[in-house]
Amino acid sequence: MARPMGPVRLKKTNPLTLTIGAALCIFILYFLLGSSAPDFSAARKAAAASHPLSPPTSPFRQSSSGAKLKAPPVTRYNLNNVTITNTPIENRENVLVLTPMARFYQGYWDNLLQLTYPHELITLGFILPKNKEGNAAYAELDKQITKTQKYGPEKDRFKSIIILRQDFDPPLASQDEAERHKMQNQKPRRAAMAKARNSLLFTTLGPDTSWVLWLDADVIETPPSLIQDLAFHNKPLIAPNCFQKFYNSEKKKMDERPYDFNNWQDSPTAQKLGDSLGPDDILLEGYKDMPTYRTLMAYMYEDGSDVHYEVPLDGVGGTALLVKADVHRDGAMFPPFSFYHLIETEGFAKMAKRLGWQATGLPNYKVYHYNE
Repeated sequence: MARPMGPVRLKKTNPLTLTIGAALCIFILYFLLGSSAPDFSAARKAAAASHPLSPPTSPFRQSSSGAKLKAPPVTRYNLNNVTITNTPIENRENVLVLTPMARFYQGYWDNLLQLTYPHELITLGFILPKNKEGNAAYAELDKQITKTQKYGPEKDRFKSIIILRQDFDPPLASQDEAERHKMQNQKPRRAAMAKARNSLLFTTLGPDTSWVLWLDADVIETPPSLIQDLAFHNKPLIAPNCFQKFYNSEKKKMDERPYDFNNWQDSPTAQKLGDSLGPDDILLEGYKDMPTYRTLMAYMYEDGSDVHYEVPLDGVGGTALLVKADVHRDGAMFPPFSFYHLIETEGFAKMAKRLGWQATGLPNYKVYHYNE
């Protein structure tokens, strides 16, 4: 016969155990609830490099644990998997925004932050001259980068940022607009610009890059949807129309005027003039001493007309220019020499066309240049 059991006494729980259990429950609840919120950094974290020798277009995040670094990675890419489409956001296509910068303009950076293309898909690349102006521009740029990448909202942070300093001296002592637009300064200035663009391009173009947006540092206003608007046309090279806002003293109000005259369609006059030049001479646009009678996109703008209206171009400017990465991969670069009597961006358009890539312009789609 079983003996009856006496009253059951529960063992008193240790207060430390209760504390640990409560903390664990709070952690689990925080994890479950927090995981439902949108994580803007997911794509960035997934692409983060684990070693400083990883590809430069991948952000490198140093481990805070002090653990030993992994071995440098062997990275494999299949270029057949890199899409370049007119729906780049839906296809998560990487964009490389490249800017030669001699001066820093706050409006440029503020406009960059307002671009609605997902920033975790954008890599920024800059190249600055090694002079006093370049040092000042670098200090301001670095300040804004730190503010955005370290302290800004996650959605504003870019995938990666690369800064280069030129390894050659700039040909002009000043970057004032009047000085850099003098006709006698054009060939050395634009040859130096071509070298800077090529250095920046060849250093930053990655195997997962779909698009390259060339954006000058003094372009301070664009539509926020600039990248996807231009990519929508699915053209190898496409340029919007660059204007400049200014105060019109005659009209006593703010006004606009065309700025970039390097987006043009060729003319028989210019071709004949080119035939008369020496092998190292270049044609220049927008100077009365060298009338080319080309058709300039700057003067094709029609107020209220379709912003998606397209025109073919033979020459392009670099204020704002979206290029399919395959065009650069094919070898199209910015000649710092006379190439069919063209140089820099206009020479680039000619070189791209020789490779089978046609440039396109959008005369009614405007971006704005800083007015000095």
